[in-house]
Amino acid sequence: MSKIPYELAVFLKNLGVKYVFGIPGGPTIPYIEELKNQDIEFITTANEQSAAIMADVTGRLTGIPGICHGTYGAGATNLLTGVGEALLDRSPLIAFTTEVKDEDRGRVIQMNIDHQKLYSPVTKKTDRLSQSNFDILLKEAVNISLEEQPGPVHIGLPSDLADKNVLSNLSKYEVKIKKKNKNIDISDKDKIISLIKKAKRPVIAVGLTAHRYNLKEKLSQLVEKIKAPVFLTPMAKEMISQENSWYGGVLFHAKSDKAADLYRKADLVIGIGYDPIEFNYEAWMPNVPLIHVDTSKADISSDYKEVYEMIGDLDNAIDVLLEETFSESQWEKSEILSNKKRLLNSLMIKTEKLNPVDLITELNRQVSDDSIITCDVGAHLHLMGQLWKADNNKFIITNGWSGMGFSIPAAIGAKLSKPESAVVSISGDGGFLMNCGEIALAKRLNLNIVFIVMVDKDYSLIKVKQNWKEVEEYATQVTEDDYFKSDYFLGVPILKLKDKEDLEDVLKAGFNSEGPVIIEAEVDGSIYQELITRDYK
Repeated sequence: MSKIPYELAVFLKNLGVKYVFGIPGGPTIPYIEELKNQDIEFITTANEQSAAIMADVTGRLTGIPGICHGTYGAGATNLLTGVGEALLDRSPLIAFTTEVKDEDRGRVIQMNIDHQKLYSPVTKKTDRLSQSNFDILLKEAVNISLEEQPGPVHIGLPSDLADKNVLSNLSKYEVKIKKKNKNIDISDKDKIISLIKKAKRPVIAVGLTAHRYNLKEKLSQLVEKIKAPVFLTPMAKEMISQENSWYGGVLFHAKSDKAADLYRKADLVIGIGYDPIEFNYEAWMPNVPLIHVDTSKADISSDYKEVYEMIGDLDNAIDVLLEETFSESQWEKSEILSNKKRLLNSLMIKTEKLNPVDLITELNRQVSDDSIITCDVGAHLHLMGQLWKADNNKFIITNGWSGMGFSIPAAIGAKLSKPESAVVSISGDGGFLMNCGEIALAKRLNLNIVFIVMVDKDYSLIKVKQNWKEVEEYATQVTEDDYFKSDYFLGVPILKLKDKEDLEDVLKAGFNSEGPVIIEAEVDGSIYQELITRDYK
């Protein structure tokens, strides 16, 4: 028999875990010691929310559940925001929280709340670890977090558990991830094939599940077979190149009314790996038949009467469609290309002052292949989502949970997971404030990350929405003074970017810096009023 912290550390080591993110408490000390002995680094963050975001992104990039920790009460509630993100962005994660010992559950004790009730709505499973369930719960946690759809599992660590021994087989256990269910429901197959063959103007909508399955190549083959314009949800941005002749644009993001000029003409919508957690079908598509090919059933309004599904392993489902021969659609490539040109040109707004379009365009030109770009929530994300070319780099956002403060911890998680990749974090000035304490962590670990802060002194997306409602702008100001009044923030150097003439040189200086660097980009945020539009059906 061995102490539980030792057995847990060995299990995580066998799983392939390299980092645990969080803030320690007194009862955590034995676990941290054993993690260190197994060459697993405990990364102490400034806030538990950031810890869970780092674990989320680690899970996305490695395929191994990200691991995070929070202590009693306040630590657990802080951690919860990032855990909720893993649920709705479909990321494998295991969250540990320190809890009171068994005999103190339900008592009036400082920092004591029911962590299982707290975590139940935002996890796939929550339970407390014990001597009796040690092996089975840890193995279940891994498999449940990775099973389709991936998501978080929460495990409570009673405060007295570290002192206990357990007879575990996990130190000799070779972790084997359950394979995805290769079966697919093809009961609607004949109707699906018939509809695609008869359609004159089908459109294809690609979402988060397709991105998670990494089906870019097969998707390109299918698009050429069906010959239909392709529209992407923001988290599927990498799935079809902007240069592809059938590229139609990104749903829900800047100037998506131009994309609507095409999809409003559809007589059939084919959803491939389309997860409505980003954008409901009925929020954009015309009331035409829907073919939904995904790992989970479609969530769509009952107003849509014709919904046909192929549910199960997405890889195999696309193979079924690729075996078929489809008749030519009536879409002309010239029509798709012309509309794409109008869409992209409508984004290229010129102003006297440096604006977000200028910054994104130059960043797109300078960023190296195999880079990782993390982008926060806000008005700039709507523009990035539509304008950014994600052909040879990874574009990491939150769009199921959409919590501000995402980009900085996401960039740190990405750099630790993929140290060979260049990493760029893009935040607005409001989002930057929410987790800017993690800049100290980036400095402490000497992580080569470029943190770009678009400073327009407002919560610009709220201003846009106030304008839609024709109300006075109110409660949107971030600052009225200079954002950074120093050349350093938490020990990290700041490069000032105020003018278009300096744009190329400042970005180059950022990419050539050693360790973390912040670029403070003062931008004209007034252009968002024109660029961010409501979607048209």
